[in-house]
Amino acid sequence: MRSVRHRSALGRFASVTLELEEDAVDKRGEPEEKEEETTDEKNPETEFLSVVSIDLMKSQSGENRTRHRTNLYQTDDFIIRRGQNFQMWITMSRVFNPSTDKLHLELRTGPLPKVSRGTHVIIPLVGALEGNRWEAALVQQDGERIKLSVNSPPTAVVGRYRLRVETDCGNSITISTHDCSDDIYLLFNPWCKEDTVYMDSEEEREEYVLNDIGQIYYGTEHQIGVQTWNYGQFDEGILAICLFLLDKSGTPPSAWGDPVNVVRVISAMINSQDDRGVLTGNWSGEYSGGTRPTTWSGSVEILNEYHYNSGTPVKYGQCWVFAGVFTTVLRCLGIPSRTVTNFSSAHDTDVSLTTDVYLDEDMDPIDDLNTDSIWNFHVWNDCWMARPDLPPGYGGWQVVDATPQETSQGTFRCGPASLVAIRNGHVFLKHDSPFVFAEVNSDKIYWQKNADGTFTRIRTEKRTVGHFISTKSVGSDERNDITHLYKHLEGTEAERIAVETACSYGSKAEAFSSSTAEDVSVEVIMNVEDPKMGQDVNLTIKLQNCSSEKREVFLHSRVAVMYYTGVHKITVRKDVTDVIIMPNKVKLLEWKLKYEEYKDELVDQAALMLTLSGRVEETQQVLATQFSFRLSTPDLLILLIGKAEVGEKMTVKILFTNPLPKELKNVIFHVEGLGITAARKIYFGDIASHASVSLTEQFLPTLPGKRKLLASLDCKELTQVHGVTNITVEAKSSSAP
Repeated sequence: MRSVRHRSALGRFASVTLELEEDAVDKRGEPEEKEEETTDEKNPETEFLSVVSIDLMKSQSGENRTRHRTNLYQTDDFIIRRGQNFQMWITMSRVFNPSTDKLHLELRTGPLPKVSRGTHVIIPLVGALEGNRWEAALVQQDGERIKLSVNSPPTAVVGRYRLRVETDCGNSITISTHDCSDDIYLLFNPWCKEDTVYMDSEEEREEYVLNDIGQIYYGTEHQIGVQTWNYGQFDEGILAICLFLLDKSGTPPSAWGDPVNVVRVISAMINSQDDRGVLTGNWSGEYSGGTRPTTWSGSVEILNEYHYNSGTPVKYGQCWVFAGVFTTVLRCLGIPSRTVTNFSSAHDTDVSLTTDVYLDEDMDPIDDLNTDSIWNFHVWNDCWMARPDLPPGYGGWQVVDATPQETSQGTFRCGPASLVAIRNGHVFLKHDSPFVFAEVNSDKIYWQKNADGTFTRIRTEKRTVGHFISTKSVGSDERNDITHLYKHLEGTEAERIAVETACSYGSKAEAFSSSTAEDVSVEVIMNVEDPKMGQDVNLTIKLQNCSSEKREVFLHSRVAVMYYTGVHKITVRKDVTDVIIMPNKVKLLEWKLKYEEYKDELVDQAALMLTLSGRVEETQQVLATQFSFRLSTPDLLILLIGKAEVGEKMTVKILFTNPLPKELKNVIFHVEGLGITAARKIYFGDIASHASVSLTEQFLPTLPGKRKLLASLDCKELTQVHGVTNITVEAKSSSAP
């Protein structure tokens, strides 16, 4: 679109005409020279300058998108990163004269662009680029075409900009404007040293920004499972959805230049708790009207459904789903991020920075008082950025969490909280550091009810929370244990100082003190690596007497079906055992849970908890511990039949055996693979007890290279069943001449 506007009012135009006539009178003695001069000055058409077209050189394989590392986005939109120059061709109505002609660019973003807020940007044409500011320079001229190199500052607001070019002949009476038909998408830039999200390792940038597939860990600390997740941040339409989320948040675009603000906004918008964000959380076990959280295997289907339905929250999500979608959005916008799983993750509900367990006079848990919980696992995100809003030294990895657990400044969101602050117990630093610290390093304190209704602290466990904190390794599918980044080595002086420092800011500052000496200990040992769904569970209870005298213990045991969040569903068995342990000896008790006892009570993740409590008769020492475990499910086996080639049908076989001694009803298989197939549901039907089934499907690959095909099984009787296979898709073969 091109427009022309007058530079001045009619009176000013008349004065300009008069000056030209007077000039002609002064030069009557030189008629030929006067005629030659006034020909140009009196004929504006010879000077009029306008833009005919703008070429942003936006192709995926072009120089701009390759240099800006945005060529992976499956769209023809012009996508660049801030703090880095890009080039564009402008075709003019005539040859551009740099000495007399004037030109500048204007960019606008948001509904009410303002220069003062950085959302209306005026870009001057300068002699040479200096960097760290909005500027443009002429670098090449070819007839009526000019090539500009344009630079943006590393602090620029990210988002979608509308481009206008304005031209001026200097002494002409009109100014011409031209609106570009293509918008400019500006992202964060981890390759720019001046950008606050800068990351200096190319290998890490490849992993935490450009990798569109990852691993998410789940289970228990003793039984770590893994699920492959399709982030799909480069899929067609995903970038537009990410910007839609920022728009829908109500946060002004002027705040989108600061990654601290952006990740905080996205943390709130991934969940729908108070702002109709992307996902509705559901931990009830009842998922009618939506999709079971264990069925999802990627973010693209979720984000597309959300956008297609004009921002109606998608049903349903749990922590790993929130985190997977969060990683997609952050990487899409250019913020380095990773999905992180914390095993034995505490949920502190009273800002005590301790995890509290309340027992009655008989040493049984008081369920209605036990609002604190320890999740078998919890999944959140780390994102990488400098923190100029904090004292020096707290930049780097920051914890952010989209799972709606507790509010932060009135909204369900969490972070960014500096890992350095968490590790050292510096919970006085924003944002939400106390909550994150409690998740990874709170002491577990047992309180027993007294006859007068008060409670006495009877035991402290110091190494119960925050184990095997895991994320995908850089450049491989191996698990990377990053616990050392979150906490000092358990039991060291540095770790204890961090706990005491943090607890001094909590609501129970006195509760972190050391407990009395103990000479009897209890622990639970798993006899096999993974108890299987549909089978009996065998555990061993180990009691050790470190004293020189015999000890008698009245040991209470209770096993309950649990949600993976540590919330109690139902107790399925209770026992009391009188145990005598000889001096300096170990007593092993075999413990069994039969399939018949738990088969009709399990919920998602098939999680159970064995709670042991007791008192040593001779010393009145209290014994208390809790052991979480899950029942493992079989994987889906995915086999490629033949080869895979872009544009040609490929055949895949999916194999599965029902592990349960009962029928699976209304089984649905879900399959998806970036570059192979969009998410697809396959309604299979019923699968008989212990039966094996085979499913054959065909797909049409669209992208070459190393790909992953994911599948999951969904039914009420069995959850958390997944499969993945690596497939190399060959490029489309050229036909013979």
